[in-house]
Amino acid sequence: MRTKILVAEDDAVSQRLLSGLLAKWGYDVLAVSDGLEAMRVLEREDSPALVILDWLMPGSDGVDVIKQLRAQQQPRYRYVLLVTSKGEKRDILTGLDAGADDYLTKPFDASELNARLRVGQRILDLQRQLVSALEVSEFRATHDGLTGLFNRSAISELLHREVLRCSREHQSISALMADVDHFKRINDTHGHLVGDEVLKNVSSLMKGSLRSYDFVGRYGGEEFLVVLPTCEQAEALAVAERIRASVADSTLELAGLPIKATVSLGVGSCPCGSYDANELVRVADHALYKAKERGRNRVECGEEMTTLANDAAAGGLGRKAAQ
Repeated sequence: MRTKILVAEDDAVSQRLLSGLLAKWGYDVLAVSDGLEAMRVLEREDSPALVILDWLMPGSDGVDVIKQLRAQQQPRYRYVLLVTSKGEKRDILTGLDAGADDYLTKPFDASELNARLRVGQRILDLQRQLVSALEVSEFRATHDGLTGLFNRSAISELLHREVLRCSREHQSISALMADVDHFKRINDTHGHLVGDEVLKNVSSLMKGSLRSYDFVGRYGGEEFLVVLPTCEQAEALAVAERIRASVADSTLELAGLPIKATVSLGVGSCPCGSYDANELVRVADHALYKAKERGRNRVECGEEMTTLANDAAAGGLGRKAAQ
């Protein structure tokens, strides 16, 4: 794949010669004739990461373009080579202080330009590798290594954030606690590797049952926490039942052996977003234990949260929901 490069040069002859040289070296050249046009290109998400700017241009000179570019603090870095006939030391320092990565005086040697561009390309490659490594590191810090879901710390933080937001906006919020039924029996019967595959399959089914703005995380072992912003009790119960049914209807084939699993779920709902996150989890967790006690592979609603909602709701809406 050819590397894109932006050339901003107001002299038509110089622009044509430079573009031809760069194309010969394998670059995909985008040429413009003034600083304003160069800045418009650089503001696009798909703009080239390698840039050659002439210092003296109409509209906005090369140094001004660099200053504007650096001031924007764009997520993608642009490597800028400033080319000019100004050769005094103070001119070089002015260009570098403005944010240029390198400086080349006219007339320049073609082989030197080629070498400097290769340096720029190496730096951009290293920067992309660093960004990629940081993204991987951030993902590992917030996600469970087995299931790819949010880990306990991250899903707890998301729950606290959403409870505060829904409280400010006077919106409902619900939470589900889900647990894989008889998971120890699956591990003891089929081994931990099969147990891992069951957890991954359940995780995938749960994600597929949620809205794009819901969150699900592995809370610990075979237990999961689902955060449902702007979701009232009736809708939360429907989501929980959808998750339960999708898992119960699924059969995982491993080495020709069909593996079935079910989940039990507890629902905690807050009609007005006034409860704290810990209380919401406690109510959902209590409902989960009730589902376990009543036979598993079922959904139960947290009665304590409904009672609290009754006390806080105006016009008997909480009592109506509890009936």
